[in-house]
Amino acid sequence: MSAADEQPQALRGAIFWVALLFSSFQIITAAFSPLSSQVVRAIHVGFVLLMVFALYPGWRGGTDGWRPLGWALGLAGFAASFYHWIFEADLTLRAGELNRWDWVVGVVSLVLVFEAARRMMGWALPLICGIFLAYGAFGEYLPGPLAHRGFGLDQIVSTLSFGTEGIYGTPTYVSSTYIFLFILFGAFLEQAGMIALFTDFSLGTVGHTRGGPAKVAVISSGLMGTINGSGVANVVTTGQFTIPLMKRFGYSSAFAGGVEATSSMGGQIMPPVMGAVAFIMAETLNIPYIEVCKAAVIPALLYFITAFWMVHLEAGRKSLLGLAKEDCPNPWAAVRQRWYLLLPLVGLVALLFSGYTPLFSGTVGLGLTVILIFGAAVLTGVRSLGLRMLFWVLLAIACGGFFQFGVGTFFVLAALLVAATYARRTGQDARRVALAALADGARHSLPVAIACALVGVIIGIINLTGVAAEMGGYVIGLGEKSLLLALVLTMLTCLVLGMGIPTIPNYIITSSLAAPVLLKLGVPLIVSHMFVFYFGIMADLTPPVALAAFAAAPIAREGGLKIGLHAVRIAIAGFIVPYMAVYDPALMLQGGGVLAVAWIVFKALVAIGLWGAGAIGYLFAPLNWLERAACIGSACFLVAAAPWTDQVGLVLTGLILAWHGWRTRAGRTRPVGSSRAA
Repeated sequence: MSAADEQPQALRGAIFWVALLFSSFQIITAAFSPLSSQVVRAIHVGFVLLMVFALYPGWRGGTDGWRPLGWALGLAGFAASFYHWIFEADLTLRAGELNRWDWVVGVVSLVLVFEAARRMMGWALPLICGIFLAYGAFGEYLPGPLAHRGFGLDQIVSTLSFGTEGIYGTPTYVSSTYIFLFILFGAFLEQAGMIALFTDFSLGTVGHTRGGPAKVAVISSGLMGTINGSGVANVVTTGQFTIPLMKRFGYSSAFAGGVEATSSMGGQIMPPVMGAVAFIMAETLNIPYIEVCKAAVIPALLYFITAFWMVHLEAGRKSLLGLAKEDCPNPWAAVRQRWYLLLPLVGLVALLFSGYTPLFSGTVGLGLTVILIFGAAVLTGVRSLGLRMLFWVLLAIACGGFFQFGVGTFFVLAALLVAATYARRTGQDARRVALAALADGARHSLPVAIACALVGVIIGIINLTGVAAEMGGYVIGLGEKSLLLALVLTMLTCLVLGMGIPTIPNYIITSSLAAPVLLKLGVPLIVSHMFVFYFGIMADLTPPVALAAFAAAPIAREGGLKIGLHAVRIAIAGFIVPYMAVYDPALMLQGGGVLAVAWIVFKALVAIGLWGAGAIGYLFAPLNWLERAACIGSACFLVAAAPWTDQVGLVLTGLILAWHGWRTRAGRTRPVGSSRAA
């Protein structure tokens, strides 16, 4: 288990103030852009190194006796980041030519990034990146076509430590802008009570239905995914409530953990705030972020429909009931109580769909969240409905000033509201919530940020040596006559890599190698990248590593491996969605009209329904092995894109439903004591 799994629940002492300073730096640079992008990236990595080494100072992470050394290493990395700011002009002038101090800063920064990543997430990613680094240094001695022309150490250090293709490349740019801001946005909403809102709403809407507790997990995790885009974070927040609830109503520990892990991982593909990979994808493809959201929305909905359908079938198979109707909260009462928390999310979506950048939209969404938290605090004790309405109307008008005066309006309003809480001697909880959210945002960003920095080594070496073209050639050689084979190879690459590294480096590595291949085979670029993204997420559910499953293990009191196996079973129908999108890009809103989109969505729903029934072994009643095989076979026909396969698949579906429906009715009407059907 990596140090990240043992991450402390709260920051205290000096590291707490470092986290506050880190978040403040990111907010100011996002709002006002006072520094160049390269400097922001460098200082972002410097803060990450300082926090990682301060939190995990020992070789095996977190031994008090090593704390001074941890702070020393962290401060060294932090100081090295300022070298890029102080000597920015000189570094630009002598780009590619290193002096003595360039060598020292470059090598130290590179070594510290490798070591920080090892402490944060274990050996797998540093080892993979180390192999690429060794290839850049010694690849000229390899036999055959993999050998490159050879590069000096100065070229490698210059590329990885000072250029825009190494540890300060596109992933770090995205981490230091969009990703951090949206993590902070989610932290503020969580601290303000969004988890309680989503949980109460889910309980009130589906808690009383068959297998309701598991459906609550699917819906609440999906809703949380719209604001934080983090699978593991969803597991450890919503899972604290949903997993014990599922166990209490008859689901096994492993199945309950698998439901939560599956549902939580779907948050990374659920717009509007998707996982960090979505922002990296937008930058890589040089397309607006909203285009990534459009491509993801139908597959994301199908993913959660898959999870919902699977828990419904499992509840039917085990005859599990839901909560009593009177024990479920009123969903609309929960909305009435915390409706104001939805306003930042609505504003964020509106800005994104209006064409504003994610950075601007996230800044505004964060500003609105802070103002709502302190606005509610100012009104503490005010019972007059008229005064409350007047206050909110005036505050809304004041917020509209950002159209005239920019995002600085939110800083001014937030400062005035904080001052008002002191004047009225209220809002102590709100101030504590704000500080906790700032610290949590910085802490939650660490695994993503350090992975983004280290994976830059892979990007730098790939671009320096051109190895992607060579490796892509081998894949093309295997799959040039079969798109299905190329897709299966790409899927297996994602799943295997995902067993050792997080989604971000998994996506970057696989998309760098496979996306150009799939493009040559006729797959639209955004569809190929979404294919890789989707299976990178599935890798976090796939044993033996299955990060989301192991995060659910201590809550479910069950082994992570067993939970991972159930998670794959629950998500199994979702494995067909990316294939259907490749064969018909209308599923990702890439071409085709409304009818084409409606047709492919209909086929996907039928295929998911059949595949789920075959995997669980239940539809209207238990299925025998022949019926299960027929369900899966019919689903496969619907996935394929040959002209005749849809007709065959739909005819088989009709026959299966008719036969199973007849057998189910016959079983219900058979007299007691008669022989059982097959």
